Parts: sequence; C-alpha cells; structure tokens
Amino acid sequence: MLRLVLPVLLEQFLALTVGFTDKWLAGNLFAEAEPLAAVGLVAYCLAFLPVPFAVPAVAVTALVARAVGSGDAPAARRAAAQALLVGLAIVAGAAVLLMLGGVTLLGWLGLPAGSTALAGRYLAIVLPVLPAMMLIHVGMAALRGAGAMVAGLVGMTVVNLVNAGASFALATGYGGLPRLGWEGLAWGTAAGYTAGAICVAALLARRLAPRAADWRPDMATLRRIGRVGLPAGGDALANAACHLAFLSIVNRLGDVAAAAHSVAVTIESLAFLPGTAFQVAAATLAGQFLGAQDERRARGSVWLAAVACLTFMTCAAAGFLWSADPLAAWFTGGPGSQPEVASLTARLVRIVAFAQPPLALLMVLSGGLRGGGATRPPLVVNFLGLLVIRLPLAILLAWPDVTLPGGLGTLHAAGWGAVGAWVAMAADLTARGLAMLVIFSRIRWSRVAV
Repeated sequence: MLRLVLPVLLEQFLALTVGFTDKWLAGNLFAEAEPLAAVGLVAYCLAFLPVPFAVPAVAVTALVARAVGSGDAPAARRAAAQALLVGLAIVAGAAVLLMLGGVTLLGWLGLPAGSTALAGRYLAIVLPVLPAMMLIHVGMAALRGAGAMVAGLVGMTVVNLVNAGASFALATGYGGLPRLGWEGLAWGTAAGYTAGAICVAALLARRLAPRAADWRPDMATLRRIGRVGLPAGGDALANAACHLAFLSIVNRLGDVAAAAHSVAVTIESLAFLPGTAFQVAAATLAGQFLGAQDERRARGSVWLAAVACLTFMTCAAAGFLWSADPLAAWFTGGPGSQPEVASLTARLVRIVAFAQPPLALLMVLSGGLRGGGATRPPLVVNFLGLLVIRLPLAILLAWPDVTLPGGLGTLHAAGWGAVGAWVAMAADLTARGLAMLVIFSRIRWSRVAV
C-alpha cells in the first residue's frame, strides 16, 4: 500500500503547488479582491472540465487493474486504448457544449462582472488544450490501474513544474519574458497541460503499449467501460454541478466572500493530499486483488488504507485549527493586507477542520468501491448528500433572505454569509462519510462483476 501511496502523495503535492502558485500570484501581484475571486472561479472550472472524463478514467482503472491481477496483458492494453477512444468522443461533445454555453455558465455562477470577465479571459486561453487534459486524466488512470504509480508521478511532475514555472515567469516577466499579468497565469496552465500530455503519451507507450488492433472499436470492451464508468461519470457530473451551484451561492455574497472561499478551499486541499493518495491506492489494490480472486485481501487492503488516511487527515485537521491565521495571511499578501479576506478565510478553515476525519472515510471507501467496480453506491451517497444537505442548508444559513418559488413569498434565513455556507459543507461531508462507512461495511461490493 505504501509503495502505491507515496508516489501519488508526491504527485498530489506537486499539483497542489500549482493552485498555491496561482492564488499566491493573484493575492500578491494584484491589490484588489477581484483577481483572487476570479482565480477561485477558474479553479472550480478547471476542476469541472475533466469531470466527463471520469467515465473512461474510473472504468479503465478498474478494468486494467483486474486484467493485471489476472495476468491478462492483452486485455489491459485493449482497455487502455478503448478508454482513450471514449475520451476523444467526450472531448468532441464537450467542445461543442462549451462553445454554445460557456459564457452563460460563467454568468450564472454569480460573481460580479469584473471578476467574471477575468475568469473568461483565462478560460479562453486554456480551453483549446482540452484534448491534452483528457489524455492526462485517462492515461494516468490506466497507468494507476497497472500499478505504475511512479510513472504517473513522472508525468504529473512535468505537468506541475511547467505549469507553476511558466505561470510565475509569464505573470511577472521573470527572465526577460513578457509581463502578461493575469493572462500569464493562463498561458502557464496551458503550457503545463500540453507538456504533461506529451509525457503521459510516452509513458503509456512504454508501460501498456497498445497495439494497432487495440485501437479498433471493440464493442465488448466499450460495453464494460460503459457499465463501470457511466455511474462514476454520473457521480462526477452530479458532484461538479452541485459544487458549482454551491460556488454560485457563495459568489452572490460578494468579492470578499468569494475570495475567502477560494483561498480556504486551497488551504483545505492540503488535507486532500493523503486523502487522494490513499483513495487511489485503495482502488488499485481492490481491483488487482479481485482480479486475482482474493476477496479477503481486497476488502482488507481498503480498510487498511482507510485507517491510515483517517490518521493523516485527523492530523491535518489539528494543523488547520492551529495555523489558520498565518496560512490565510500568506495567501492574501501578508499581515495587514486584505484583512477582511484573511480573517474570513481563517474562520472557514477552522470550520472545515472538524469534517476532515469523515472526509477521509468518504474518499478512501468510495475509491475502494470504484476500484472493485461498484460505482453506483458512491453515486447515490454523493448526489443525495450534496442535493439534500449541502445546497439547501447553505442557502438557509448563508443568505439573509430566500425568495421561495412559485410566488410563495420570502423566507427570512440565518444570513451567516460564507460562514453559513461552510457550516453546511462540513455537515454534508460528515453525513456522507458516515453513510459510506455503513454501506462499505454491509454490501458485498467485492462480488460485483466488471
């Protein structure tokens, strides 16, 4: 488990530095709250863009892991090639949808006009590299299913170092390069995705090496990808839509709330380092042990990953409670700079600290279920938690008044602002983590056929 976890942990740390770099540059190069609010919106959009690729990505991890566990190398190669074909089809459809409705979506997310315009300028530069994003996400998922975590670390090192370095250099004009300011952050991101896609393609050719015949559409493999991947894709799409709706709730509170939310999400992502690493390890181990017909070790490996992750994320929660103020100040230009944003950010970080242990269970147990091919239970838990708990509770706690549909009048709500929204988020994460614990303990997910 540790051999799988450590490379992913390093990979996620490098990915985290990219978000840190963009937000630090936005908070330190620009005096206003608008760029910091806009970079938060951009971060959500960049996280949303690869969401449709969850269909082939989750499926290829499970299929390649099963094939590797059973010693069937041709099936692993074929699954990787067919998943990339599905990814290309999704890229074509996503490109059409973004051209038709991208501007409308940005406006719907509720930021003031200035911040929305900055986000639009950024995304116009990054969207043409959507095929590179697909190759990275699906290719990395195939490599992880094969247990090639170090190969994945190499690929993501290229992505993240190019992204962080180019963004900093182009935004500041370092080394004689043109000082592009806000647009420099976007060009750096585009450069990182392009370099990463080239690297991942080379790693796939070396580790899985799909042959010419593997690229011909194979209906049996495509049906397996659909059966495993569609629930996971629905889960990812529902999550993304609900998270964007949550962002819209916060954005309507103004630039200060939006900026604090953006910075607090980035700080909270520190806890996602062990969470994501153990989630990937749980998925790979569950799939490979089930491919080897060893249900006992499949279940035991996921429990081991969950306990280890719970320990790490509980320590992260203690760190959040202890260091929320200096972390918030660092992102907003130092002590005394943007004091409203820094103070609110620290409060949000302390609220979400209490939800880190159940979040650990949610992430790792969901990963184990998906790695075993049981992709429907996480879909149900995540969708209900976000739709039934987080969004309505966030509206009631964050906004001072809520206009009821159908002309039913206005409901006086709590009006806690961003603090209320984050209380709702912590309640949702706690409920989903406990629900996933009950489901994982009771259902025979290790007998799901893929």
